[in-house]
Amino acid sequence: MPNNHSQQKDLQTRFWRLAAINILSNLTIPLASLVDTAFLGHLADISYLAGVAIATVLFNYIYWTFGFLRMGTTGLTAQARGRESAKDVILILLRNSAIALTIGLVILICQQPIREMGFALLQADPQVIQAGRDYYNALILGAPATLINFVLLGWFLGQEKAGVILLLSTINKGANIVLDYLFIVRWGQSSHGAGAATAISQYITLLLGLVWVLRQIPMSQLGLYWGEFLDFAALKATFTLNQDILIRTLALVSTFALFTNLSAVMGTDVLASNTLILQVVTLAAYFIDGIAFATESIAGNLQGQGKREGLIPLLKLAGSTSLIAGLGFATIFYLFPQQLFGLLTNHSAVIQGVNDYVWWLFPILGFGAIAYMLDGYFLGLTAGKILRQSTLLAAIIGFTPMAITAWYWQTNNLLWLALALFMATRSAGLIFKINHPS
Repeated sequence: MPNNHSQQKDLQTRFWRLAAINILSNLTIPLASLVDTAFLGHLADISYLAGVAIATVLFNYIYWTFGFLRMGTTGLTAQARGRESAKDVILILLRNSAIALTIGLVILICQQPIREMGFALLQADPQVIQAGRDYYNALILGAPATLINFVLLGWFLGQEKAGVILLLSTINKGANIVLDYLFIVRWGQSSHGAGAATAISQYITLLLGLVWVLRQIPMSQLGLYWGEFLDFAALKATFTLNQDILIRTLALVSTFALFTNLSAVMGTDVLASNTLILQVVTLAAYFIDGIAFATESIAGNLQGQGKREGLIPLLKLAGSTSLIAGLGFATIFYLFPQQLFGLLTNHSAVIQGVNDYVWWLFPILGFGAIAYMLDGYFLGLTAGKILRQSTLLAAIIGFTPMAITAWYWQTNNLLWLALALFMATRSAGLIFKINHPS
């Protein structure tokens, strides 16, 4: 039998290998977004950048709402792998991909009413809204590919195939950057070009992802489980299992949507400044999510094997790493705001706004780092109820009262305080549930 020291070393090796590759993979996503921001932020009219920020609120609802396609897939796949059930691993992929394709096609069919309803609820200057609508019209065409890619990401994560994820993410974001340059800089399509570049890169990634699936599972083997895949009761159970994650994600997206919309109410310069700082929050979140993904895969695998005694050492390792990463990001951008944010825009009023509020990164990323990591932990255990409860509590009690106060007094510092309280309440709720899961 291996001793505790050997088990701890094995856990650390496995964790760091997964975390490092997942971090590299994850960072391609916000880095591509930062490139988008840099392209648009250096155009003569800042309305294009602000318009994409507004449209992103709507897409957060559209795509993050169905984030359970990734989250639920990872935990279930990791547990099936822990049980050494190759059949369940395949069925999870087939059923969740079917759900993703169905949802993606429905979004395409309903794209016009979704657009009109969404932009009717958003507030900004007319030229900003028009830029946002142009971005939406192009990006929405990538909906089916984007949602199926969620499933592929979760499936590969659940099998700890981080190298595949890194390859697919690199190709995806590399294509996005190249297409951004062509559409925005060379062909002058501004916000519409940014959306088209992202949509096309999603289809490129989907094609490569499916090729990789077929390298692992021959078509003949997929056919063996076709009858069970089409079992309606099983498909319904798969969707029902993710309803808590769906509610959790809606609460999370609604919080950031309200934050962005209230930023727009305070003026285009405030919206642009807050957007740039949120880019740092997003960058840090994707970095920490690399740690959370490793935590999720290992926690699910330990759960499937019945080795729950390994969860606490995993939490200590992942928690300390996440906190250091979050505060490290805050420190770097706090110390060098002019240099770093100057890469994203040359508008002096926006940079001044960033200087006034960048210190809020410390509480937001400090508390947020713990929350992001614990999201991964509970997702690995497929404990969706805990995630739902903690996020709803944070949105209703932590964020909303202070956000209303910020709107009433039109004070951006209070708006950032509301977001910090949201992160603090969410991390506290999740920490409590580690020892009180019921």
